[in-house]
Order: sequence, then C-alpha cells, then structure tokens
Amino acid sequence: MEVQNKATSLWGNFFKVNMVQIRTFHMTWFAFFSCFFAWFGIAPLMIIVREELSLTKDQVGWTIIGSVAMTIFARFFIGWLVDRIGPRLSYTWLLLLGAFPVAFIGLSDSFESFLLFRLAIGMIGASFVITQYHTSVMFAPNVVGQANATSAGWGNLGGGVTQFVMPLIFSAFVIGFGFTDAQGWRMSMVVVGVVIFVVGIAYFFLTQDAPDGSFKELRAKGLMPKKEKVTGLYFKAMKDYRVWLLFLIYAATFGIELTVNNVAALYFFDYFDLTLVQAGLVAASFGLMNIFARTLGGIFGDNFGSLWGLKGRSFWLFIVILGEGLALMLFSQMSVLFLAIPTLILFSLFTQMAEGATYSVVPFINKKALGAVAGIVGAGGNTGAVAAGFLFKGTIDWNEAFLIIGIVVVIASFLALFIRFTPEQEREEKIAFETANLDGLRASAQKAAAALIRSEELIAKAKKEQAKS
Repeated sequence: MEVQNKATSLWGNFFKVNMVQIRTFHMTWFAFFSCFFAWFGIAPLMIIVREELSLTKDQVGWTIIGSVAMTIFARFFIGWLVDRIGPRLSYTWLLLLGAFPVAFIGLSDSFESFLLFRLAIGMIGASFVITQYHTSVMFAPNVVGQANATSAGWGNLGGGVTQFVMPLIFSAFVIGFGFTDAQGWRMSMVVVGVVIFVVGIAYFFLTQDAPDGSFKELRAKGLMPKKEKVTGLYFKAMKDYRVWLLFLIYAATFGIELTVNNVAALYFFDYFDLTLVQAGLVAASFGLMNIFARTLGGIFGDNFGSLWGLKGRSFWLFIVILGEGLALMLFSQMSVLFLAIPTLILFSLFTQMAEGATYSVVPFINKKALGAVAGIVGAGGNTGAVAAGFLFKGTIDWNEAFLIIGIVVVIASFLALFIRFTPEQEREEKIAFETANLDGLRASAQKAAAALIRSEELIAKAKKEQAKS
C-alpha cells in the first residue's frame, strides 16, 4: 500500500497538531500508553493480590503467562482487521471493549477467575500493532523508523509508569479513603478501565486512517486494494521468511520486556528485600527508559538506512539485540542493589533500542500487507513472553532464568543478518528515501522564504510609518 502525502518530518512539526499526521502520532502513542498502563496495571499490585488470593508460585507464573498469551492471537487478528477497516475504527473498538475486563478484574475471587480476567485484558496488547501501522501510513521513509519507535516507546512507557503510579493509586484508596487492601486494588483497576474507555472515544474523533482520508474514501477512489484482497495479501505475507525471522527477533526483544514488566517488582521484592513501593520504583526504571531508548533505536535505524540502505537497518538490528542479550546475562549475576539497578537500566536501553530497530525494518517488508506484517511480528513479542514465562513458574531461581534468556537472546541476534532485500527493493527505497528528504528540504525552504517575505513586509511597513511621522 502506497499512501500519499506522508509527513517528511516528525520533530520539526512536533507541536503542529493541526496536521493530521502529527495529531495522529500523538493520539497513537497516548492510546498505546494507556493500553500498556492498563495491561500491566495489576503487575505492581501482585504482591497484594498474591496474598489475598493465596496464590502459589506456580499460579503466579500462570498469571504471567496468561497476561500475554491472549495477545498473540489478538495481534494476528488485528493485523488482518486493520488492513480491512483501517486503524481508526480498529483502535476505537479495541479500547472500548478492552476497558471492561480491565475494570472488572476486581470481581475475581479465586485463581481461576483472576486468570480468566488476565487473559481477557491481554487483548488490549494488540494496540501495539495499530500504533505501528498508523504511524507507518502517516510518515515517509526518511522518518518512519523514528516515528514508529517513538510512538511505541512512549506507549511502552506506560509499563514503567504503572510500576509506581498504581501503588500510589492503591495507597490513596487505602490510606486516603479508608478502603481495605482487597478493595483498594480492585478500585484502582476500575479507575484505569474508565480512562482507556475515554481514550477510545477521543481516538475516534481526533484521528483518521491516512493523510488523505479514511480507507473507505481511498478505496472508493481506487487508491487502495479492495477489502476482498486483504485476506489474500495476508497469507502472501505469511509466506515471506523475513516476516518469521522478525517474529523470532521480536520474541527476543519485546517478549523479554513484557516478561520483565511482569516479574520485576516481585523480583526486587523477593530477592532484594524491598517494600512494595520501593520495588515498584526500581522496576519502573526499566520501563521508563522507553521515554528515549526506543526512539534512539528508530533514529539509528533511519540513519543506518540512509548510509547503507535496507541492509544497514538489518545490521543495526543485529548490533542492539546482541547488546541486549549480553546486558541481560550481566544483570542476572547481580546480587547487590547498587549494581543491579544500573545493569537493569543498561539492559533496558539495549532492549528498547532493539524494539525500535525492529520496527524500522517492518514497514519495508511488504507495503501492500503492512497490517499483516506488523501483526505477525508483534505477535512474536508475546510468543517470546509466553515462552519466557514458563521459566518463572518452575523451580529454578529467577536469576538463573534471566541468564538462560540472555543466552537465547544472544543467539537470536544473528537472525537479523539473514534479513535480506532484493536489489530492486534497495533501489526503490533509496529513491523513496531521497525523495522524502528532498520534500522535507523543499518544505523547509518554503517556510524560510515565507518568513523572509514576511520580514521584508514588516520592514517596509515600519519604514512607511517612520516616514509619515
């Protein structure tokens, strides 16, 4: 799919919300932030939930797995759906429907009911696919990597913010309003559910599918493939080996981030004897790196692409995944807090840069089936989280689990070297990249010329007024 009139600059137009591309960018990252916050809102409160529901270590492990398992299927489905009905309606319905299990998880009174709600909440994790899709159709090749990385990174930031905000909301209900612990964590989740419901309504009114209108309008003009072709294009994308390499790579990047978001607070609570709030704050340092780390991955992906083409993007992906695996192995060996925290941050930096680098490659695999590629690769992240989750429900120590995962990530990094593009694709994207840069320079020149003309008019006006006086 070749959408026209994509934005050629992100940071230069960052506050121009009158531009549909920029307004959509801000709505996508905030919607994903809200979803991520809701998705993992219960994680920092698991210390309370575990005690109230008398959950065993094995049952806690199943809730970790359950929280990400449903997202695998949701991301496969949403990748097909977004190509069919567009990102605006897809996101709106996902947010509105996802708000209910988030708010109603407080009805849980046993391990089984709690697990079912965790499974249902997992569907909002599919929001990532729509986020990456929507920014991909709004931004040109010269900035699409950083646009994708920033929208996803700031969205993932919700996983860090929730680690310390949810304990504060919980404390407000218990200390400020006199609720019991059991009531406090339930009311905290109701608040989150209401928020994402409101965000869903806002998404409908503040965005549109593409720069030139809705998918329905573009299809009527013959500018997009018909709905009937979406399924065929989806299965064609599934036959591309590069899609499945990225599926595995994303399992080793975002899948590990999801796992850490689920276990970090418990890990620091159990292994470093911290309080609920302290463990949440330390765990938050991992997710808070998303404020810039994933963006860096996308920016360097675009820069490597400008220097060495599409193969440059793949090589950058290899570098950061390798760094992620080595940093995780190092973190697994830390036994004192003042060393564990900086090592966790280093690991987080590489992990999130690797995620940004992955989605600086995704938009170039198959433009006619962008939703399919984004959905399949995104599902890989949750598949990795499910696989890693089994290590945290067994008998091995959690630091040993981190070491094993780190070794697997190092091995997975070499898959990036096998993501190849044809010479025709390289030439086509080089032309598109240079055209986008020229368009950006032309727009800047036009703004400068307009400013110069305006300045000359003001000077002339001032001279006339001076002459009159």
